[in-house]
Order: sequence, then structure tokens, then C-alpha cells
Amino acid sequence: MFKKYIALSLVLVVLSGHLIAQKRPNVVIILSDDHAYQTIGAYGSTYAHTPNIDRIANEGALFKRAYVNNSICGPSRATLLTGKYSHKNGFRDNETSEFDFNQDSFVKQLQGSGYNTAWVGKIHLGEKLQGFNYFDVLVGQGTYFNPVFASKDGRKQTKGYVSDIVTDKALGWLEGLGDKEPFCLVIGHKATHRTWMPDPQDFGKFDSIDFEIPKTFYDDYASRDAAKLQEMSIDKDMQMEYDLKMFPTLEAMMADGNFKRMDKKQRDQYIAYYRPIYKELEAKKLKGQALAEWKFKRYMIEYLNTAESMDRNIGRVLDYLQEKNLADNTIVIYLSDQGFYMGEHGWFDKRWMYEESFRTPFLMRYPGKITPHSTISGKVVNADIAPTLLELASVKVPSDMQGKSFVNILNKPEAEHRKDLFYHYFENGEHAVSPHFGVANDQYKLIRYYKRVENWELFDMKADPSEMRNVYNDPSYKKIVKSMKKKLLREIVKFDDQEAKAIFFTDIDK
Repeated sequence: MFKKYIALSLVLVVLSGHLIAQKRPNVVIILSDDHAYQTIGAYGSTYAHTPNIDRIANEGALFKRAYVNNSICGPSRATLLTGKYSHKNGFRDNETSEFDFNQDSFVKQLQGSGYNTAWVGKIHLGEKLQGFNYFDVLVGQGTYFNPVFASKDGRKQTKGYVSDIVTDKALGWLEGLGDKEPFCLVIGHKATHRTWMPDPQDFGKFDSIDFEIPKTFYDDYASRDAAKLQEMSIDKDMQMEYDLKMFPTLEAMMADGNFKRMDKKQRDQYIAYYRPIYKELEAKKLKGQALAEWKFKRYMIEYLNTAESMDRNIGRVLDYLQEKNLADNTIVIYLSDQGFYMGEHGWFDKRWMYEESFRTPFLMRYPGKITPHSTISGKVVNADIAPTLLELASVKVPSDMQGKSFVNILNKPEAEHRKDLFYHYFENGEHAVSPHFGVANDQYKLIRYYKRVENWELFDMKADPSEMRNVYNDPSYKKIVKSMKKKLLREIVKFDDQEAKAIFFTDIDK
């Protein structure tokens, strides 16, 4: 009898452990590329059409102040995976870095604790992934039409439009799991990366909108030397052919690499939509400010048309989770790899510690754990996601992760998570943006530029939220400069950024 009792007890323990494991949350991370928070309805956009991204906000939480540690795509993804800043995970920039998949990551930790893990779509960190039971990722940046994917079986081209294909592959993997839980799936979208190439079914959806020119569109960059040198101006640097598809001839259009890879139907749809726009532009003979504003409006149309397909496919994922009764036990996160300029300061692209680039959209749904339609004001960074997910999955957080779990603020809308934010952008190439690092708190932002430009900037974000006036040399801010430098050094030491430390102690104020 006693032996039977012991045997029964062991069975119950095993079953109990199995049930506990089953209750651990599934994770779906939907990661877009260059998607500006300014173009999302939940963040207040009056012209964007993002019902499915907004749905995550309505059913979960919107983070008002989510930021990245390095505003560029590959490094941002490396930080998401490792929970470490760029100087620690080794992927500092897209031009010279190679990601080391041998290092630890949150997916390796989840996989080791029994999770089924997968990454589908854009990763931009190479093709030798580790920590994933399954992967099927875009080669390099990927293409919008008929893209090539890399998996454990090698490279293979798939016909169709990229947002649809990525979602098909992701849902196909989920369908193949059956009842095996828990799982962690990262869906990496190509959209809304340059050059913006919409799904033809989305042509024309924003053509009639009279977009308001940003107040800072004609910024003269007075007092900001690094900004004067950049090459990301809509007016001067956005290319009529490459970016806006305004080719002088049909032959020139078809010679472009993006169109060469299309099939006849895809090309014909693009020709039918873009050639009349080009002819109308030619007839107007716009120059100067009129042409700059036309380019801005055309940019907005291209960008938002491209985002349409991504949002529609996000809806497919949310619907699938609901239909399969997975929604209640699945954490859904939507974020971009960084922010993006939508004409602010006259720019497109990212890279800067200025707000539109530094800040990223971040939405999170977890029924029963996060109050629907809530707003979280605590400052978080993308390095914080890895430890947060591990804590929610009851997995020990590795000691070398630099991120800080924000589980404790998920139902505390006004709670503080980080007092100060540390940032370091390393790349010294495309768009002529000077490398820089800095610190930001609730009111001030201090930035130190180096290599291309050697100087400091200080912004009073309450008095100057558009970051138009550098007050570093203003005598009335002398004490603030001193205080912010102390904060910056503290962050540099905390994150062990030796390069930033050496530059910090290089006196350029003489």
C-alpha cells in the first residue's frame, strides 16, 4: 500500500510539473523595421491606418517611453536577443560587425527550459542562427517581392509579397506545433524599411491625404554642428528614382534591381500606378520648396502604403491566436527596431539620439497580467525585453544581461523603471551621422559627438521638445551640464563602455 502511495505521489508530481510547464506563457514578438511611432494610431496619428497594432494597445499596454540603445537595425536586434548593449554583444554597427551566435540569448535560455523557439523573417544578423528549433530568415535586408530566405536547409526564393510570406511561414510553423507548448516566435518584418515598396493592393490608400508639413521641416540646424553635416534630408538626399519610383523612362524603371526581380504581373501593377504620377509631376515642373514638399508628401504615401500590408498581417497573427485558443496564455509584443523620421528636421532615416529616432513604438498584450487599454509611462529600453520575458517564463536571468526586467511596472502606469537612459551609436558611414553617446532623463538630454564632429549638445526637453536649441554653452545651464555629465559617467561605468569612457575624459571644452 505504501509503495502504491509513493508511486501515485510521483505521478502526481510529474503531472503537476507538466501542468506548470504548460501554464508558462507563449511568446510572440512582432518586430518591424523603421516603423515610426508617429505613424501609429494608438500613438496619436490622425492619418495612419493601423487597426491591428492598435488592437494590441487596446487589449494590452502602450509604452509611452520605450527607447533603443543604438538606433540602427542589426544592433537593435542583437540587443533584443542578448539583453546586452552593443559594446557588450559585439554587434555595434551594420558595416563592420558580425554577430556571434555562440553567445547567450534569451531564446537559448527559453529553449533550454523547454520552449519551442523560432525566428521567421528579417533578422539581419547572418544565417547561422543558434537557439532556435526553427528559423527561416530573409537573406540580408531582404526584398519586398519574391524574397530569398535562409533556413537550416539552405537558401530558397519564395514568390509573393514579403509581409504575406513572412506571416505564412510563421503561422505554418505554429500550426505544425500542434499542442506542444510553450513556444517563442519572433516575426521579423521587412516593412517599413527603405525603399518603400507597397503591396499593389494598397496603392492609393493615402494619395488624397493632405499631410501637414512638420513644424521643424525647415530646420537650419543652428547650434547643432553634427546635424548640419548629415545626408538624410528629404529635400537633398531622398532619391527621386530609388526612393520614390519617379523614373524618367519605363526602361530605367525596369532596369532597377527591385523591378528586375518582379514577375510580369507585379511589374505591370507598379507601372500602372507610378507612371501617371511621374507624368503629372513632370507637367508641374516643381522646384525648390515646392518640390521638397512634394517629395515629403510622396514619402509619406509610400511609407504608409507599405505599412498597410504589415498591419494587415499582424491581424492575421492575432486572429490565429484567438482561433486556436492561444491568446489568453500568449504574450504578444509589437515593436520596431528603432524610431524613424517622418519629415521632422527635414529628415528620413534614424541613427540619432534625437527623440524620433531614439524612441520606438512598444505595445504588449498579456491577458490576466496586463490591464487592457493601459498606458505605461516608465522609461524602458530594448535591452530590458530579454530579462522581462525570462522572468515571465520563470527562467533565471543570466548575470551578464544588462537589461532590467520591467515586470514590476506592467500594472503600474505611473511607476518609474529607469531614471536615466544611456545611448551609444557607433556607425561612422551611411548618411554621414557622427558617432555619439549620451544620457537622457525626464527633462534633459546630453549628447557627446566624436569622430566626424567633436562637441557636446544639451537639450531641455520640457522647454524645447523638438530639440532645436542646443543649450550646452548657455551660462544659465552650467549647473545642469555638470549634473548631466555626472549622470552620463555613471551610466558609462554601469554599462562598462570603455570607449565612451575614454572619449568622455577627452576635454574638448578648451
